[in-house]
Amino acid sequence: MLFHTELIPESLPVPIRLTDRIVTIGSCFADVMGRQLTDHKLSVLNNPFGTVFNPVSIAKLLTMALRGTKPDESLYIERDGIWFHYDFHSSLWAHSQTELCERLTERLTQTADALRQADWLLLTLGTAVVYRHIQTGQVVANCHKTPGSQFEKYLYQIDHLRDDLVKVLKLLRRANPNLRILLTVSPVRHTSDTLPLNQASKSVLRVIAHELTVWNDWVQYFPSYEIMVDDLRDYRFYEADLIHPNALAQNYIFEKFAQSAFDHELRGFVTEWASIRKALAHRPLYGDTPGHRSFLNSLLKRLDTLRDLVDVEAERSVVLDQLVLSVPAQKGESLQTNSAE
Repeated sequence: MLFHTELIPESLPVPIRLTDRIVTIGSCFADVMGRQLTDHKLSVLNNPFGTVFNPVSIAKLLTMALRGTKPDESLYIERDGIWFHYDFHSSLWAHSQTELCERLTERLTQTADALRQADWLLLTLGTAVVYRHIQTGQVVANCHKTPGSQFEKYLYQIDHLRDDLVKVLKLLRRANPNLRILLTVSPVRHTSDTLPLNQASKSVLRVIAHELTVWNDWVQYFPSYEIMVDDLRDYRFYEADLIHPNALAQNYIFEKFAQSAFDHELRGFVTEWASIRKALAHRPLYGDTPGHRSFLNSLLKRLDTLRDLVDVEAERSVVLDQLVLSVPAQKGESLQTNSAE
């Protein structure tokens, strides 16, 4: 008997490899996926502009980065002695406009460099509802707690959204002909927009994502939104706010992502690394014992076998520190370390 409709995503025609370089851009779900990928030792530049929900702002930031243009001077804002920029998330701030300009310019340059070398861009679209700054007439990425009277809120027209994304994809392709795009629609519901408007917004994004994959064989789609609303479909998979997927849902979606997007070697590595992370988190019940030291030495050997694949020096240091602190229980016991130490 089945109690839910399981969604099994199709495998990507070109899978992600352990050695691939990835950039994530977009909504808070891009952060979640970026952290998951980083935790599994992939090379990731994770959401360098901070959380950006709407495709208009995403396209604008990517275009700025690749063309080397500086942030718009008219969109800086100062609040309580702190400077922000309407095109960027509030996590990017400074004590002066000059300092912020330098920081944002550096972030744009870093992102452009990463995109030109990346194998994948994971692009997560959050909402088609935008806020237009009335004074400048520009759509903003973040209102930075400015009074709502200074903005006009509306559902962006689908043709204009499509045009913005088509243009930026062409620009990305010119900058890096080997770059592949993986689109997702964020499963986070924007309930503050009302549920009907949220559904209209997600539908617009989903239609555009579908069209972009049909027109471009280097653009793929991963159904994180569909997994959340159709496969999981239960409030026990949400945080207390009933909006954001909880850790259980995030892990489930990532498992589906790994099955769909990773090649055979990377899937094997993910399984091994999950076991190692569990072992790293282990704490002995009875303190320092010969059995625990044997466990640590075995864990160290497992980490050593991965040194040619990924950077495990931080994890090795943790294990070595525990071994150094341990006191042999029997005469003649010795610390086992790699010959390279």
